[in-house]
Amino acid sequence: MPEIENMESQSISSKENNAAKKKNLPWVEKYRPVKFDEIVGNEETVARLSVFARQGNAPNIIIAGPPGVGKTTTILCLARILLGDSFREAVLELNASNERGIDVVRNKIKSFAQQKVTLPPGRHKIIILDEADSMTENAQQALRRTMEIYSNTTRFALACNSSERIIEPIQSRCAMLRYTKLSDAQVLAKLIEVCQKENVTYDESGLEAIAFTAQGDMRQALNNLQSTHNGFGLVNSENVFKVCDEPHPMIVQEMLEHCINGDIHKAYKIMAKLWRLGYAAEDIIGNIFRVCKRMKMSEKLKLAFIRDIGETHMKIVDGLNSLLQMSGLLAKLCENSHEYS
Repeated sequence: MPEIENMESQSISSKENNAAKKKNLPWVEKYRPVKFDEIVGNEETVARLSVFARQGNAPNIIIAGPPGVGKTTTILCLARILLGDSFREAVLELNASNERGIDVVRNKIKSFAQQKVTLPPGRHKIIILDEADSMTENAQQALRRTMEIYSNTTRFALACNSSERIIEPIQSRCAMLRYTKLSDAQVLAKLIEVCQKENVTYDESGLEAIAFTAQGDMRQALNNLQSTHNGFGLVNSENVFKVCDEPHPMIVQEMLEHCINGDIHKAYKIMAKLWRLGYAAEDIIGNIFRVCKRMKMSEKLKLAFIRDIGETHMKIVDGLNSLLQMSGLLAKLCENSHEYS
């Protein structure tokens, strides 16, 4: 009897530990989809992968798209469906940006491909390479040879931001799938769902601010939501922009309105204030672009604004990121407003 009581107490403590671990998980992991129907956005591409799952014989896959849209998550969902209980021993997941050299292919990938794992008929081991476009060309050439040699036992799934940096021989051996960034509405819907489950105190402006800063990146949206909730206890726009450390779009909008009115002095005062607060030129120009797209103005004026903002952005990326450069942009925008008014 004491042995049974001891086993029961161990079982209870194990459950409590698991519950505590889940509670302390980052929300981006806690709410990571485990089934295809839980994945947000890119429905057509997910439907194609569902077909692979039903058929049971998936090809090698490349999924290309921006960060935080569910590329790796989708591959993991596919692997769970195909491999079931064998998932743990039949899947190797590597982040190629950390392990990008030829030694990784020769050692980790090749040794895993050589391992014998008992799987249902028609199933294969799966090697997942996240951020595969970070791999060196020599590593990719070695990977190509490994894909050929172990094609009967192993499938490869590559997630990358840009498929152009994957060598052509690998691309030709894979089914190419492309993901687009998520819409603000899709991000908002997920944020509301998480807020309700976690009893987060929020207002509408706070969630809209998170969607605005995330730019279609669900991972960033959930991280910013959790950081704001933990840091302030209230998710509103003011707290969100403190956490994200980005210029408030209302301030940027006010600056653009001065440009539309041709008032360079008032516009410059706001720009100088943002500069003194320590915001990087990249963050300021990115916010100017996003706010400009949403503002109401004539089509011709908006196109002229976007053209000049884009040109300034290119200069900033090239390293010309001074306050003088940003002031020059304001002068151009004021000039445009006179020309198209």
